[in-house]
Amino acid sequence: MAWLVTNARVLASADTATTRKERRKGLLGRDSLDGAMVIEPCRWVHTIGMRFAIDVAFLDADGLVIRTVQMPRRRLGMPVVRARSVIEAEAGAFARWGVHVGDVIELRTEQ
Repeated sequence: MAWLVTNARVLASADTATTRKERRKGLLGRDSLDGAMVIEPCRWVHTIGMRFAIDVAFLDADGLVIRTVQMPRRRLGMPVVRARSVIEAEAGAFARWGVHVGDVIELRTEQ
C-alpha cells in the first residue's frame, strides 16, 4: 500500500504501476478507482477503452506537479516532455483533494 502526501497531508491511497505490463494495463478494466494510480515512468496517457473520466497530474523528477488535466473517456493525451510520472484519479478527485500545478506530491509506501 502506498499513500500520496503533500505538505504533510495525506491525499489518498495509491496503487502503483512500474512494470511494463502494469503501465500498459493502467486503469483498463476497472469500473471505478478508490484513491489513485501512480504510473512511472510516464509522460502521456490515454483513456481509450476506459470506463470513466479521470484527473491526470504530470509530475517532474522532484514530484512537482507541472500540469493537470481532466480527461473524458476515449481520448488520447499529449505527451508532457518534463514529466517523469503521472497520477491518475477519478474525475473530480483533484478538486476535492486540492491538487494544483506547483504542488509537490510524494509517494510514501508502508514499510
